[in-house]
Amino acid sequence: MVSMNRRQFLKVSGTSLAGSSLALLGASPAPAMAEVRQFKLARMTETRNTCPYCSVACGLLMYGLGDGAKNAASSIVHIEGDPDHPVNRGTLCPKGAGLVDFIHSPNRLKQPEYRAPGSDTWEPISWDDALERIARLMKDDRDANFVSQTPEGRTVNRWLTTGMLAASATSNETAYITHKVARALGLLAFDNQARV
Repeated sequence: MVSMNRRQFLKVSGTSLAGSSLALLGASPAPAMAEVRQFKLARMTETRNTCPYCSVACGLLMYGLGDGAKNAASSIVHIEGDPDHPVNRGTLCPKGAGLVDFIHSPNRLKQPEYRAPGSDTWEPISWDDALERIARLMKDDRDANFVSQTPEGRTVNRWLTTGMLAASATSNETAYITHKVARALGLLAFDNQARV
């Protein structure tokens, strides 16, 4: 007679019960064990991007479903840190790790909005209209307030009534070009979010 302690009895009886239940239900583990498990992101489109939250500019890998077909709507379903990015090397803070919720939020603005002077409502406008309006207002302000010389006759070529805050999630090359454009316009009030 084989002697078993309580623990051994529970293990044997539990294993026997689970095995017989699976066999009765038609679940045989052999095909499941033999199948090669696919990587969960294998059929997705990978896109590299930069986190929009702060001035650290961490690298992201965004994975989207959708093959670009005409009638298929693509959707971002997974975001993780980019292990090849020199800033974050694959890590993300809690805000960056929750970017999928930010992307799919019903409150997220997806187009520019305009509020007329004296109005209390925002109206959606197209990107072309928004850029045209920004360019027109900048041109009008620069034409009205550009200072080419001081009263003493010294050439200064400056525009003091408008400022610019550049984005921090850019490369050094983009930041350099942005700085050159701002200075070429005569802007003195120019800063970068990375320093703020």
